[in-house]
Amino acid sequence: MWQTLTPLIALYGLLTCTWNTKTFVWAVVYYLMTGLGITAGYHRLWSHRAYKAHWSVHWVLMFLASGAVQGSIRWWSRDHRAHHKYVDTPKDPYAVTKGFFHAHIGWMLVKQDKTKIGRTDISDLNASFMCRWQHKNYALIALLFGFVVPTVVAGLGWGDWRGGYFIAGVARLVFVHHSTFCINSVAHYWGEETYTDGHTAKNSMLTALLTVGEGYHNFHHEFPSDYRNGVRWYQYDPTKWLIRTLSFVGLTTDLKRFPSNEILKGAVQMRQKRLNEEKAKLAWGPAPETLPVWTWDKIAARVEAGEKLCVMDGCVLDLGTFRSAHPGGERIINAHIGKDVSSLFRGEVYRHSNAAHNLQRMFRVATVKGYKLPVDSAEGNSLDTQ
Repeated sequence: MWQTLTPLIALYGLLTCTWNTKTFVWAVVYYLMTGLGITAGYHRLWSHRAYKAHWSVHWVLMFLASGAVQGSIRWWSRDHRAHHKYVDTPKDPYAVTKGFFHAHIGWMLVKQDKTKIGRTDISDLNASFMCRWQHKNYALIALLFGFVVPTVVAGLGWGDWRGGYFIAGVARLVFVHHSTFCINSVAHYWGEETYTDGHTAKNSMLTALLTVGEGYHNFHHEFPSDYRNGVRWYQYDPTKWLIRTLSFVGLTTDLKRFPSNEILKGAVQMRQKRLNEEKAKLAWGPAPETLPVWTWDKIAARVEAGEKLCVMDGCVLDLGTFRSAHPGGERIINAHIGKDVSSLFRGEVYRHSNAAHNLQRMFRVATVKGYKLPVDSAEGNSLDTQ
């Protein structure tokens, strides 16, 4: 009911409230505060234990996150841990594989069968007095910080009680909701697969802007206990900046970071995979082991019959169609018909380019009996020309 009622109330308020700049600014500020309560608190502190925090930070983040009205710490973290453990499977409570709408909001509009959601351990949260207290009193706390606080601040601060409720309270809440929902939907639907394509999570700067910095989701699903989401210093991640800043005054400690070497491995592997996919689309010429084997006598006989053959690295090349296109002229080709040109090709006469090495493979028609076959490199079927 909340997900359908609050947008209607917010729309009514936006259409009927008198514009007040202070209220608008307060709504944006409170949006960021409650959003950070979710990202720094519910998500990185309690769901993933990516860092430790002073007890005062726990309570502040708990109250702010309650203002986002997304359920208690225990409820939110249980589902989120299940999401990571069973991502993209039927046990994932908001799997994008069930559709964009389901991942975004549909999973909350219908009552889910709890027996079908993957089981996760939340004994650490059950052992926390604060988590138990919030869970027991959640409705009252959510009402207080979701609606009363934003209304009272605007009302007592500059006399805009109505705007405080409709704009800073309800409209702000709708934006916070859908900002968080975008992590489950947009961040699993659109963006780059920077570190892996083994799950649907994507990296996107635009999604990061929509979600208070949670858009570098491919990184997060690969390295979930890292306190960062935007791992690069320039990536928009205010949650990371907040956690790091608090560490300077001792309010946060044990900020977990995956080793840079392991992070780079994933990025390099994905770049290599894309290169391999691009290479697979290209023709590199026939592999030597797939070609027929000819003797020198057979080669000589075919040359005598008029074929324009030469030998390169144990492979017979038919240059009949290439002679007129040779940059040095047809005369050079004719001078080496029937000969082994390997050493000439590699620098004895002229050190040919990598492009020339690639091109000559396209003219292979056979291999020479008794020759050791060339080994094409895995980096692109191009022999080492160095």
